[in-house]
Amino acid sequence: MRSYQPDLTPPWKRSAPAPEVPAEADLVVEEVSTGFCGAVIRCEKTAQGPTVTLEDRFGKHRVFPMEPRGFLLEGRVVTLVRPSAAAPVRPARTASGSVAVPGARARVARAGRIYVEGRHDAELVERVWGDDLRIEGVVVEYLEGIDDLPAVVREFSPGPDARLGVLVDHLVPGSKESRIADQVTDGNVLVVGHPYIDVWEAVKPSSVGITAWPVVPRGQDWKTGVCRALGWPENTGAAWQHILSKVHSYRDLEPSLLGSVEHLIDFVTAPPE
Repeated sequence: MRSYQPDLTPPWKRSAPAPEVPAEADLVVEEVSTGFCGAVIRCEKTAQGPTVTLEDRFGKHRVFPMEPRGFLLEGRVVTLVRPSAAAPVRPARTASGSVAVPGARARVARAGRIYVEGRHDAELVERVWGDDLRIEGVVVEYLEGIDDLPAVVREFSPGPDARLGVLVDHLVPGSKESRIADQVTDGNVLVVGHPYIDVWEAVKPSSVGITAWPVVPRGQDWKTGVCRALGWPENTGAAWQHILSKVHSYRDLEPSLLGSVEHLIDFVTAPPE
């Protein structure tokens, strides 16, 4: 049996217990060992103990263990603790990375629109940018392809108060899609895209649990070819739902798609000049 060893440290040298502070969303603290300063994004339970994720002013995230006396709050040493169940931490950011606006109501839909090629594109945009789009009053519709894009634009009748943004798959020099996009010259229409054959590829392979998206030989249906190469059942609808379920935020998407969608939202919501 271990013998009791009294603490012989003089009282004036002992560290006073640090106050416990609930790690509420948006609380700004500094981690004592690294000096990383940021706002609380979330708390999580892990096998090694509770952790807190901080985001600095540049959008960089760091995860730290919630150790005693591990943080500074307004210059004071504190111990962060998980918030009570009655006051859960709300995400400080939307899935797109924008600042969340708790309780914000959806804005009445604008006259402007964002068109995407297909249902999968629309579902992916909704999953990541849905909160932002509702606050801005932007409606996303899908076209089932862009072969008739010039006629679609004419029918829409864009104007300064009704701008149209179009997201195109496989928008690379020399492609059929780029030739169609070049026919749209209205200044109130913005056509942007990503280089991937299908929006599936805009989801990072690591998020889906694969090393890379397969290369599908010409002449094969691309989505069916992907399912075959990955050993998935040849049910493209089920495959897409599996892929979509792995997308939780903008971090799961390739930068080329992120930049294009953000550009479209800015364009459609910009005030008339």
